[in-house]
Amino acid sequence: MISRRAAALPPSSTATLDAHVKKLVADGADVINLTGGELDFPTPDVACRGGIRAIEDGFTRYTAVAGIAPLRQAIANRLSDKWDCGYDGDDVIVTNGAKQALANVFSVLLDPGDEVVLQAPHWVSFPHMIAVAGGVPVVVETGPDTGYKLDPGTVAERITPHTKVLLLNSPSNPTGVVYDSAELTALARLAADHDLLIVSDEIYSDLVYAGPEFTSVAALGTDAWSRTITVGGFSKTFAMTGWRIGFAAGPQPVIAAMTALQGHTSSAPSSISQRAALSVLHDEPVAELKQRKAELDRRRSLACAGVADLPGLELAVEPRGAFFALVDVSGAYGRQHDGVEIKDAATFAERLLHEVNVAVMPGADFGAPDHIRISYAVSGEDITEAFHRIRGFLSR
Repeated sequence: MISRRAAALPPSSTATLDAHVKKLVADGADVINLTGGELDFPTPDVACRGGIRAIEDGFTRYTAVAGIAPLRQAIANRLSDKWDCGYDGDDVIVTNGAKQALANVFSVLLDPGDEVVLQAPHWVSFPHMIAVAGGVPVVVETGPDTGYKLDPGTVAERITPHTKVLLLNSPSNPTGVVYDSAELTALARLAADHDLLIVSDEIYSDLVYAGPEFTSVAALGTDAWSRTITVGGFSKTFAMTGWRIGFAAGPQPVIAAMTALQGHTSSAPSSISQRAALSVLHDEPVAELKQRKAELDRRRSLACAGVADLPGLELAVEPRGAFFALVDVSGAYGRQHDGVEIKDAATFAERLLHEVNVAVMPGADFGAPDHIRISYAVSGEDITEAFHRIRGFLSR
C-alpha cells in the first residue's frame, strides 16, 4: 500500500519517546524528563509581543514562499554580524523549523545514489532525511581517539565518485562537541579538493560554553562560502520550538531550488511566527540570552558532575555546546533489575524509566549503541534529583 521508501522510514525515536514521557507526566507520573530537545525557558517577551501585534494588525495571510523580506535580511545580518558569514537577504530562505530546512536541502541537492558523509554519533534524523531524498548516508565512526569529531584523513578514505555532500553539525547533537576553526578549515579544504557541497547544521551556534568559540563554516573563505548551505533556526537560541521558524542560507541557486520545492509543499511558514522572529532579531534580548546561557552552563556542570559520580557510567566526551551529554552505560551491563538483565542502552533506559521515573534517550539511533543521551535543558533542581534517582537505581 505504501512506498518502499516510506515503509523503511521509522518514527523519530526522540520525538516518540519525548511524547510518551510527556503523556506520563500529564497523567500524573512523577517523571523527570531528560530526553527533550527544547529548553524550559519561556519564549522572550519581545517575540511574543511581535506575534500578538501580527494578529492585531491582521498579518495573518500567506507571505512570500521564501519568507518576508525583512526577516530574510535580518537573518542574513545576524549571520554576517555575529559569525562573519557575508550573507544577504536573497541568500536566505525561511522554513518551518530547521528540520524542514535540512529535509529540503537534501531534497534539492541529492539525486538517487548520491552519497552524504556524516559522523556518528549523529542526530537521529540525519540518515533518514538523506535516504528519503534518495541519497545514501555514509557514516564515519568517531570516538575518544578523535574527540568524537571527524578526522579529515578518515573522511577522505570514505569518499567515492558518488559522494556529493559533507554533513557537519557543530555544536553537535548528541555529543555537545564544538569544532574549532582549524578543524573546520581542514574539512572545508577536503570538501574543496573533492568538489563536495557542505551542509552545516548550526542550530546550536549560540550555545557554546567552554573551549573553542563557535565558527561558522561559511565564514572560512570564499570557496567555503560558495559550497556551504548553513542551516539554523530560532528554536534553541530563543526557546521558540513551537513557533516553527528555521532557515537555510547559501548560494542563490540552492535557495531558489528550495523555494520552488517549498512552494509546492508547505508554502511559507506562519506569518505570525515570522513577525515574532523578526521582532526578536530587531530587539534581541542580549542580557536575557546571556543569563540563560550562563544558567545552561551551570546545568552542564551539574550534569557532568552527576555522571562522574555514577558507578559504571562514563561521560563519552565533555559537552562544550548545545545542551546534551552522551553517557556510556556499558559498565552497567549484566545487572539484574526485577529479573530483567541490562544488556544494552535501551534496556537501561527502559528500566530507569520504569523503576525510578527518569527518562533518558537510548543512543542506538544516534549511532552510539552503548550510550544514552541526557538533556540538561531542565532545571538544576530536576538535574540534581534525576542523578540522585539514577544513583539509587544503580545501587540496587
